[in-house]
Amino acid sequence: MTDKIEVFPGDEVAEEEEYLASDGTFADNGKIYASQIGILELDDNECVARVVSPNPPNILKTGDVVYAVVSDIRNTMATADVVAKDGTTRGIGNETYATIHVSKISQGYTDDVSKELRKGDFIRARVIGTKPSLQLTTKEDHLGVIRSLCGQCKTEFVKKGHGLYCPVCERSMPRKLADDYGDVKI
Repeated sequence: MTDKIEVFPGDEVAEEEEYLASDGTFADNGKIYASQIGILELDDNECVARVVSPNPPNILKTGDVVYAVVSDIRNTMATADVVAKDGTTRGIGNETYATIHVSKISQGYTDDVSKELRKGDFIRARVIGTKPSLQLTTKEDHLGVIRSLCGQCKTEFVKKGHGLYCPVCERSMPRKLADDYGDVKI
């Protein structure tokens, strides 16, 4: 049995000749360093050095489902601020500014982002890329707008057919809706 060695960010933990950098570590100039506080694990079977944190950061990765607020609409994309990751109450520990390309919004063809999403919409999306920047999709049935307010009177829209309806202004608006729009508690 090996001793548990607590390490801190920047501590040298191994040589690249013997191990590969894994979770909680990074390699630089032939040496492996800790990138987070935790317990060092040198796995001789897999030849990897990792640092296991008792309280790991909530880092977004491809496949994660997130909640976001649409912050801007452009010709070929929308931008959104990710506010939470599905299944956890912890804050997000990395980039929260994301983009959604027009081709990643709905299953059908759309050439106008503003027909599918609007500034201020609350959406559920899936992370499809993290490098070089955070990229999201709302193509699946369970993804899309989960809450939206009328741009004129700020009343919450209700689902009507495949779009939204304001009961006060009596306006209808198209949107890429999640299959449970109106049933999601934020």
